[in-house]
Amino acid sequence: MSRWEELTGGTSGEDYAARFSALAGTRRDMHGEARFCATLMPPGARVLDAGCGTGRVMIRLAELGYDCVGVDLDASMLAVARKEAPGLPWIQADLATFDPGAVNVAADFDLVVAAGNIFPLLATGTEGAVVSRLAAALRPGGLLVSGFGLDEAHLPVPPSITLPEYDAYCTAAGLSFVGRFATWDADPYDGGGYAVSVHRR
Repeated sequence: MSRWEELTGGTSGEDYAARFSALAGTRRDMHGEARFCATLMPPGARVLDAGCGTGRVMIRLAELGYDCVGVDLDASMLAVARKEAPGLPWIQADLATFDPGAVNVAADFDLVVAAGNIFPLLATGTEGAVVSRLAAALRPGGLLVSGFGLDEAHLPVPPSITLPEYDAYCTAAGLSFVGRFATWDADPYDGGGYAVSVHRR
């Protein structure tokens, strides 16, 4: 069982969507992740939203002209995504065993984005397998972008993965380090409790 399932019971889709809807009502910027991705690849690029949840990031990228596919294990989250954007492809699958070919999806994505603390919320011991699966979904030269918390102030669960560990998983999967930022607004990383990392296949 993933830490996400332990935390939510796999039934939190509507509550999660309502929380972000309330935040949007305060005029807070809800699209930093999509805006960051748009600085890395032009419209028309193929994007895999790994751990897409209710689809907030992917729906915005699709609106900006990207060719998107979303993958998540939580059926309650995907139910919200499908209701919000029924014309987009939403796939229920475990990222640790995700095989694009098995669901007739080409494994040649220009960019894979894993936002929303995906890695700290995985099942214990599957982090390396997930990085490997996501790397395999990229075309040569494609980018893996992930953002996650590193301390209790930025996570709903105890910290479980460090940046050196994540970088080692990326290296083992054949990815090279490109850059690291403190926020989705591309602020320089200064050793704080949240990091956005970019690696290239």
